Amino acid sequence: MKKEKIFSFLLILTVLLLQSCKHENAKKNEIVTNQENVLADGVVPTQEIQTKLTPDFILHTLKKRNQDYTEDKLTILNRPERIKQTALAQYPVAAILSCVDSRVPVEDVFHSGIGDLFVVRVAGTICNEDILGSLEYACKVAGAHLIIVLGHEHCGAIKSAIQKVELGNITPLLNKIAPAIEQVKDFKGQKSYDNPAYMKAVTQANIKHTLEDIRKNSPILKEMEHKGEIKIIGAEYQMETGQVEFLD
Repeated sequence: MKKEKIFSFLLILTVLLLQSCKHENAKKNEIVTNQENVLADGVVPTQEIQTKLTPDFILHTLKKRNQDYTEDKLTILNRPERIKQTALAQYPVAAILSCVDSRVPVEDVFHSGIGDLFVVRVAGTICNEDILGSLEYACKVAGAHLIIVLGHEHCGAIKSAIQKVELGNITPLLNKIAPAIEQVKDFKGQKSYDNPAYMKAVTQANIKHTLEDIRKNSPILKEMEHKGEIKIIGAEYQMETGQVEFLD
């Protein structure tokens, strides 16, 4: 009899847990559906929209928009009406730290228009005080929920850092990439910019080093990430396909 009572209790508990899981999943699906509606293609983010969105959903959306880019599904977003809508206020949902390379058109890469993204560009996708200040403004002041550090294939700054180029103010900039080169010192193979595998290793190490710099040198952003208010993630743009490969 005692065993039957225990079995009945466990059965009821299992049913309750299953119902709870279904309820939570339904709530999550409802949230995603609501967010899908407010961040549909062509919709200009408002303060209300920006506040509702989660970092994970914004990342999910930008991944889908990058797929639009790679599949030649871009639409014209920056029409005169959108220019007027964003003239007096902005509520971007994400900040992208990218290289200056002319072959990486950030807004197009993420199929985004005026008012969607903050974009910070610097050769080599490195980090310094001014860039940190820009990212802090984007997230803490202006409300963006996601930071993507976007490196790319065939980066001229990475090549120059490997070659130890010295020229004017380019020299101290390239010195900020040197730690990434040091991180892959045990690379097996030819350590040359002519070796695509080595270039990829240094590029991804540089992206990760920039992520470390952001967390180390910006207590504001580190705390926001710890609280789940923002997500900070690295990615590499593939030149030949246009695909953004996100790093773990």
